[in-house]
Amino acid sequence: MLLQDKNAIVYGAAGSIGAAVAARFAAEGARVFLVGRTQDSLDRTAKEITEAGGKAEVAVFDALDEQAVDAHARSVADVAGGVDISFNLISGGDIQGIPLADMTTADFTRPVVTRLTANFITARAAARHMVKQGSGVILALDSGSAHGSPLMGGTGPADAATDTLVRNLAAELGPSGVRVAGLWTAGLPETLSPAKIAAHSGLPPMDDAAFQGLLGHLDSMRMTRRSPTLAEVAATAVFLASDHAGAITGTFVNVTGGMFPS
Repeated sequence: MLLQDKNAIVYGAAGSIGAAVAARFAAEGARVFLVGRTQDSLDRTAKEITEAGGKAEVAVFDALDEQAVDAHARSVADVAGGVDISFNLISGGDIQGIPLADMTTADFTRPVVTRLTANFITARAAARHMVKQGSGVILALDSGSAHGSPLMGGTGPADAATDTLVRNLAAELGPSGVRVAGLWTAGLPETLSPAKIAAHSGLPPMDDAAFQGLLGHLDSMRMTRRSPTLAEVAATAVFLASDHAGAITGTFVNVTGGMFPS
């Protein structure tokens, strides 16, 4: 197993991608510490992991709470013997589908501030333990929209900030044996629904025909002519967190199915 005896903290584990990544980490031998704000969702993921023979523990707090993040990382290090992997997958309250000229300042800046702050707080907490032990992997995820994507609101600037943080952290932490990397992915059908899309756009939910049309459009935008799956994203995260990716740091792996070149 690629992550045997590793201790992994997954922030945003209540979400679709977070739950899939946490389950795959556990299946590969990691002891997984699930963090999020929704107890029921976290408990459900933890139950699925333990019933499959894995190890999972739940903590409910906001990744923007510096004291809670630091205290939890200390607890994991004390109880488990170290922090080997830290992966931040929290959402930032992005609003999309509205032209920038029509967007409010609050809607535009929210994902930038939220995601950059949360990634910094969680990465810093992990780095302090990883530097002491001389090893570790810090991972982040965004959509790659910093390359230029229309009607994505503040998502592009938020992604650009995350990308820059990853590269700068990698340069600073590399001499201490700590790798920092990430994944780009976007528009995973398994994570989408008319209700979720409406929540991000502020528009009424689309009907089934429109929703299926959107999924088809997402497929057509990719070089592979199909959208990535949750399983593919989780498998890529496992590889990046494993020793097999020991030479990879300071960069993002493009898991968009070729939505854009990188």
